[in-house]
Amino acid sequence: MADEYDLVVLGGGTGGYVAAIRASKLGLKVAIVEKSEMGGTCLHRGCIPSKALLRSAEVFRQTKEASDFGVDTSIPTLNFVKVQERKQSIVDTLHNGVQNLMKKGEIDVFEGFGRILGPSIFSPTAGTISVELNNGQENAMLVPKNVLIATGSNPKSLPGLEIDGKYVMTSDEALQMQELPESIIIVGGGVIGIEWASMLADFGVNVTVLEYLPSILPTEDEDTSKEMLKQMKKKGIQVVASAKVVAESLQKEGQVSIKAEVNGETITYEADCMLVSVGRSANVSNIGLENTDIEVNNGVIQTNPFYQTKESHIYAIGDVIGGMQLAHVASHEGITAVEHMDNQNPHSINYDQVPSCIYSNPEVASIGLTEKQAKEGGYDLKVGKFPFQAIGKALVYGETDGFVKIIADKKTNDLLGIHMIGPHVTDMISEAGLAKVLDATPWEIAESIHPHPTLAEAIGEAAMAVDGNQIHG
Repeated sequence: MADEYDLVVLGGGTGGYVAAIRASKLGLKVAIVEKSEMGGTCLHRGCIPSKALLRSAEVFRQTKEASDFGVDTSIPTLNFVKVQERKQSIVDTLHNGVQNLMKKGEIDVFEGFGRILGPSIFSPTAGTISVELNNGQENAMLVPKNVLIATGSNPKSLPGLEIDGKYVMTSDEALQMQELPESIIIVGGGVIGIEWASMLADFGVNVTVLEYLPSILPTEDEDTSKEMLKQMKKKGIQVVASAKVVAESLQKEGQVSIKAEVNGETITYEADCMLVSVGRSANVSNIGLENTDIEVNNGVIQTNPFYQTKESHIYAIGDVIGGMQLAHVASHEGITAVEHMDNQNPHSINYDQVPSCIYSNPEVASIGLTEKQAKEGGYDLKVGKFPFQAIGKALVYGETDGFVKIIADKKTNDLLGIHMIGPHVTDMISEAGLAKVLDATPWEIAESIHPHPTLAEAIGEAAMAVDGNQIHG
């Protein structure tokens, strides 16, 4: 016998469960199908566990530097088992919270793998969900009025780099390490690669980063990328850009080696293990898309601005549709999709107003266009940039590297982009996000009185610097 729902969500990650909660609040009868654990990649294999490890790395680094603050300590030691226990405790606490939210919203959770069926005895249109239950019982059949695909993504690898979980890992396996290696090669200098490089270096691991493109963090503003390279080198991290990895790795005597072509020369790099961090692939296989008219191009599901697929009652959000691949983006896409299917007339998301964050040391946060993108877009620019070394609170914190950079249209004074690298900028970026949503100008940001002493003063000074009116620089 089939169960009927207003909405069935495939995938219980951040985007999926947030969408389910919003649908529940709108009075819809909702079910979620999740093959593993509620919370998905973000909670169990991404955002939360990696940030827990980054926080432990930060505390370890700061403890080693405590004498700079007049605090004498014995030589600190790292108990990585406890680091992992703390990480898991945080994950478990949040996991329980998500499960309670499902109960509070009276959302049915089916633990198993869901596939979309074509027209059948259950429904004249595609969309019935067959759930292969984890408990081995007979498949559950769910008949929804609407379906939301939120199946997320998984780490990519490279041909020839076989993931064995010990010598060659993705971030999934690296999060489960019970002891730290003495050395590691990280293939990929994007967001995940740089976060891991920063973390492991702060833990005392010898780190080498191999990046295929000419610079690390290639999607960030060029000034940010250059500053991050400088700070990575200060940590003792070897960063090799324009490194074309030869698609093979060799394991021998407890080590792994890999060859890379750098400036026409083939160089061999060796370490205890390797982390492959070259992006993520959408989970579109084996979920029944072939039973529908849904279009998949370049490995991702195609939708309209309200996340409808070619099957108007089937929506898709998050990593599975490509785009920014951020948890907060998936959440808002899910809310928009649910409100659209419930005829709430939501606004479509303006992705220029979405902030992105990198939780390395130093942190990076940005919103809008980079300087290069703005120039390529034909804008006549004016740019304000202000360093943290001129901010009193940064001196108090002992973290003075980095800057805030604001890019504006010289003709209209509109904000085009805001880029930050430095202490706690992942918290500070929300002011920039609000400024973008409200279509504020640099002058309006500068007119907002920033309390002293705070790190946020750098935003006000950078806003004044757009017109050359900064006070302390």
